[in-house]
Amino acid sequence: MSTTTQVAPMRTGRRGALLLLLTLANVINFYDRTIPAVVVEPIKAEFGLSDTAIGLLGGSFTVVYAIAGIFLGRLADRVPRRYVMAGGLLVWSLFTLGGGLAQAFVVLFIFRLGVGIGEASYGPAANAVICDAYPPHRRSRAISIFSLGIPVGLLLAFLTVGVMVEAFGSWRAPFVIAAVPGFLLAAAMLWLPEPERGASEPKGASAPVVTERPYRSVLAIPTVRWLMLAGVGLQIPTYAVATFVVPLLQRYFGLPIGVASIGAGAILGLAGIVGLLLGGQLADRAEERAAGGRLLVGAVGFAVAVPGTLVALLLGSGSAAAFVVVFALGWTGSQLFAATATPAIAEVTTPDVRATAIALYFASFNVVGATLGPIIAGVLSDVLATPQPGLAADAVGLHRAFLVVVPLGLVIATVAAWRAARTLPQDQRRVAGAGDDGGGPLVRP
Repeated sequence: MSTTTQVAPMRTGRRGALLLLLTLANVINFYDRTIPAVVVEPIKAEFGLSDTAIGLLGGSFTVVYAIAGIFLGRLADRVPRRYVMAGGLLVWSLFTLGGGLAQAFVVLFIFRLGVGIGEASYGPAANAVICDAYPPHRRSRAISIFSLGIPVGLLLAFLTVGVMVEAFGSWRAPFVIAAVPGFLLAAAMLWLPEPERGASEPKGASAPVVTERPYRSVLAIPTVRWLMLAGVGLQIPTYAVATFVVPLLQRYFGLPIGVASIGAGAILGLAGIVGLLLGGQLADRAEERAAGGRLLVGAVGFAVAVPGTLVALLLGSGSAAAFVVVFALGWTGSQLFAATATPAIAEVTTPDVRATAIALYFASFNVVGATLGPIIAGVLSDVLATPQPGLAADAVGLHRAFLVVVPLGLVIATVAAWRAARTLPQDQRRVAGAGDDGGGPLVRP
């Protein structure tokens, strides 16, 4: 069944307020998520953990996040999305607070799983809301602004968490402090000016309703499958770096936690901000010239990131400043993709399954990429640990793990993003064809 009913788009002022609130909540999302990565060393020391255990802490979080996100994404296609997002904010803030009070590793582990469930509600619903608020030719820029919450949240965490640990003399303080803004934003989210579903679709476009087997229908779209693989390739190194870059700067380059966290902020924060802003501008322009153009921007960014990060990792242990600068420059290329993937999914799906499709995309790269990234890095760090002159065994092992995980993941992402760009035009025509002839769902069950 299809419908050609047009709904009124949001006014510019309300649209801007919506994007601001969603972006602020995304900052808190990734700030809370990043805290454990900054305090790896004190947590490891207090509970007597190995790098493998630290990797499991991060990996288990993303498994729960991904699985919960599939169901919560489908829920966001059925109920007002502001309720889903507000509830998620409240839940993840409560569990963040609990993490700061945990007296045993198993308790901290459970609370971090709770944070994952809460945060799983947010990404699919928020991205779907933005796609309804902004027309196709402006979606990459809008998504890039929203996605700034990722590097800004990371940057703030890396700049402030280490300082808080030193100021309070405890790794627990950042967890407690970070919960407060989450509670405030949860209340504000209930007043979110939510757009109607399909409000910004092109005039005359129809929205085929897929009510049976929505997951199967989404997974039958080639572009979505290639984007999933690209996401896996990106998230393997992303979560490995996010989990272990502070320990790498401490162990291999000999920096104290405060300076190491600032260096990590430059890599994951500043590089992310520049990459997203650049990616949003380039992606929308490229898409105006050719279907699939925005995804080619992401593929080129990955291709540039491979040699850039590899050169940084080949620098010696006495080149901390050079490592941060060169790795950050290379890492900027990998961040272009974040501004391209969600708008591309919006182009090959209809509004009634958009949050579901985005949730499946998130789930794929979280279950595989974000879960395996820190686990693989942690295991490789332990397995490859051998002492060298002037370097402890765990420093050498972690550095070798980065040399394996980062380039390999980015190569996978490069190939998959390029393939997604090739399949997008045909999938886009399939959406338009289904609307023109009233042909029903994109893939019949």
